[in-house]
Amino acid sequence: MAHGERTPFKNPLIDWVDTRLPVFTLMQREYGAFPTPKNFNYLWNFGALAMFMLITMIVTGIFLAMYYTASTDHAFNSVERIMRDVNWGWLIRYIHMNGASMFFIVVYVHIVRGMYYGSYKNPRELLWILGVVILLLMMATAFMGYVLPWGQMSFWGATVITNLFSAIPFVGKAVVTWLWGGFSVDNPTLNRFYSLHYLLPFVIIAVVFLHVAALHISGSNNPLGIEPKSSKDTIPFHPYYTSKDLFGLTVFLIFYALIIFYAPNLLGDPDNYIPANPMATPAHIVPEWYFLPFYAILRSFVWDIHLPFTSVVLISSKLGGVLLMFGSIVMMLVLPWLDRCQVRSAMFRPIFKKLFWFFLADCVILGYIGGQPAEEPYITIGQIATLYYFAHFLVIIPLLNKYEKTLPLPNSISEAVLKKS
Repeated sequence: MAHGERTPFKNPLIDWVDTRLPVFTLMQREYGAFPTPKNFNYLWNFGALAMFMLITMIVTGIFLAMYYTASTDHAFNSVERIMRDVNWGWLIRYIHMNGASMFFIVVYVHIVRGMYYGSYKNPRELLWILGVVILLLMMATAFMGYVLPWGQMSFWGATVITNLFSAIPFVGKAVVTWLWGGFSVDNPTLNRFYSLHYLLPFVIIAVVFLHVAALHISGSNNPLGIEPKSSKDTIPFHPYYTSKDLFGLTVFLIFYALIIFYAPNLLGDPDNYIPANPMATPAHIVPEWYFLPFYAILRSFVWDIHLPFTSVVLISSKLGGVLLMFGSIVMMLVLPWLDRCQVRSAMFRPIFKKLFWFFLADCVILGYIGGQPAEEPYITIGQIATLYYFAHFLVIIPLLNKYEKTLPLPNSISEAVLKKS
């Protein structure tokens, strides 16, 4: 960067550093004077909240790693020691444990907002894909972290989920053996999960960096789903949205604190306070709440598909469930190419708007079914909900592309804001 492209800072120390390494100029350009649409609502706070939760999880995780022992003989007791003997260990552990749920709440709202306002459409397809990759990395990190306390649900959750890879034709058993580090979930498995759980958050940071870079190149979407046409449609990110994000963070921290101090085990499973026992299977094995919709989709495939007129199994029920579960994520990845409507925001798509809420209700139903026993009527309800989930992406959205009549868009963001006020 040439010297003439930077504005001198009043603080002599900051200015001295910036002349040699223009990091403050970069921050000012990307987070200070960066032009953003003037009509953001509070749903746009959740990107900043996600960044806050990522940092919180990494910092608390580093402190917990100082006292945790990755051994099947000592893991459970080391967590109890953190809770009972380490100064403020109970607080750090509760912040980290409930932080996983808070992180997923924030990210799920962030995704739902993107789907409602069409933030995945041209020119933001890559931005959306990077966001889905972040979600996948979060799921892997959270799953491995859930195993570390080595309680009953940790052990049996790891056994059930890793066994799913055995459904992969030809290489499935080898993959499971590699994941386990042996022939059962044991000490090598715990060590591998601990190592990966510590590593993956830093991979998430790298992808978040790309996500933010893509955002600053393509620019932010907005509730109207139209691009800024002039400087009248935008305002600087600071101080307008930094103050708005700070207010949103304050409200979020109040909710977060209420969970930590008054209901720290509300979102956990009581069975995980029992040491892992390979000889005693819990009556009902369920993952954490943020995996439940995908778990319901996994369990909805209960048939073996045979080659016609033979007894040869082409797709087993286990493999079918795994394919559906990963297919549900693939649907989000390819959404920019499934939804080809030129209008982004659901505010101007009356039919899409109503069906979007049906889709969201369907996801809630899947979450409920995922937490219920694998028996009737839950199996049938889960199958219907799974069918609707895929129909929304593969049938409903393509049909809306052809037949939905959209409402007229405003001429500009500024005009719509002034008209509303």
